[in-house]
Amino acid sequence: MAVPKKKTSVSRKGLRRAGQTHKLYANNQVLTDSETGELTKKGCISPSGMWKGKKIFETRADKVEEETED
Repeated sequence: MAVPKKKTSVSRKGLRRAGQTHKLYANNQVLTDSETGELTKKGCISPSGMWKGKKIFETRADKVEEETED
């Protein structure tokens, strides 16, 4: 089994990890929905249930609005 000859110092370990902070922020792209204007993450359904201009599922707010209209 391979074992390092010397202990890796805290500062050297920190320098190696310092270049990887870009991975934390790379996938957090926020887009605005063209129909509702809501903020959504790329590749996710908006909170109102819209996906690429189509209604995917009914939300609780939609159900309450339907009940109040009747």
